[in-house]
Amino acid sequence: MTLLLRTPTVSAGSTSSFFVDLSQITSLVNRRFYRQGINWAVAGIKIQNASGFEGSVYTMKLPNTWTMANSWEKSMRTWMRMNNEALAEAPSVRPRFLDFKIYANARHHQAGYASNLLPITLSNAAGFAVATAKVGEWEASKASIPLVSPAGAFLPGETIEREFIATGANYPGVSIASGFDALSLVEGYAASRGLPNVVDPNTPGDALDIGGGSPENWMSAIFNEGTDQDSDVIEDMITENNLAPYPFENGTIDPITGLPYTDTQYPGGANQLNGLEIHDFSFITGTTVGGTTRVKGGNFPCGLIEFVVLNSGITSNVVLTIDLIPGNHRGYLCEPMTEM
Repeated sequence: MTLLLRTPTVSAGSTSSFFVDLSQITSLVNRRFYRQGINWAVAGIKIQNASGFEGSVYTMKLPNTWTMANSWEKSMRTWMRMNNEALAEAPSVRPRFLDFKIYANARHHQAGYASNLLPITLSNAAGFAVATAKVGEWEASKASIPLVSPAGAFLPGETIEREFIATGANYPGVSIASGFDALSLVEGYAASRGLPNVVDPNTPGDALDIGGGSPENWMSAIFNEGTDQDSDVIEDMITENNLAPYPFENGTIDPITGLPYTDTQYPGGANQLNGLEIHDFSFITGTTVGGTTRVKGGNFPCGLIEFVVLNSGITSNVVLTIDLIPGNHRGYLCEPMTEM
C-alpha cells in the first residue's frame, strides 16, 4: 500500500520529468497482473528532500475529464477491434497478458517505459543499500494502419505501426526509446466525432416577424399586447447563448485572428489545455519541516503520474512515497477506466 520511489539525480539548475505507472508497480510488488486501464485512488504522496533537494515539483496526471474518459475508451475499443479481427482466424495466438497500454504524453513517449520509476526497498546486504525492483515485460500497445497513397489508393501489404499517447498532438515524433511515432487518444477521439451546430437553435429568419398585418411568426404575434416585449425577448434568444460555452472549429471565432477556429479544440489535445492536468504543485526549501512535503490525494487515470522536478539547489535525488488505499479491486481502491 506504500510505494517508495527515488528519482535519478537531478542536476542543479535543471528541470527533469519522471514517470510512474501504478499498474506496472503494483504488478511487480504483488506478482500479479494489473491492467493499465484502471483509475487508481491515491491517499496521498510525500516528497522527501533528505539529500538536500531544493526547488519545485509539479505532480501531473491524465486529465480528470469527460473528454479523457471517452477518448481512452473509444481508443481502447478501436484497438481491441483491430486485434479481434486479426485473431479471428488464429485465436490461439492471443497473448495471455494482452492489454491496452499507453504513454501519458510526448515526453513519456520519448523516455519510454524503461525510464518509469520503480519501487525501492532496503537490501539486507552492503549495509542496507537501496535495492530497486526488477521488471518483467511491460510493452506499449501499437496500432497497425494500412497505408494509403496520396491519391487515396490502398497499398496492399503495406502498413505503419504507431504507439499511443493520452494527451497532446498526433505524431509528436519518433521515440528514441521505441523507434515508433505515436497517436493521440484525445486528438483521435476529436477527429472521429461530429461538431455542434454553429448556432443552436438554428433560428429561421422569420422568427422576429411578429408585427404588421401579415406577420410570418403568427404564433408569437397572436400574443402581442401592444408592446414589443416578445420581439425583444426573441431577439435576445436568437443572439445570446446560442453558441456552445466551449470553443469549437468552424463555429467559434479565434479572438487573435478574428477567424473561426479551423482545428479541434478538445481539452488535452493539441490546441486546448494541451497536455496533462496539474494535480498539485509543491515548493521545497532547506527549511521544509521534517524535509517532507505532502501532495494531496486523488484519483489517477491509468495510474500514470508525471513528476516535473525543477532543481534550484544542489545536484540531488528526490524520494517519493505514494500511499494507495485498500479496496476490493485485487486489494486496491480503484475502478476500471470504462467506469471513469
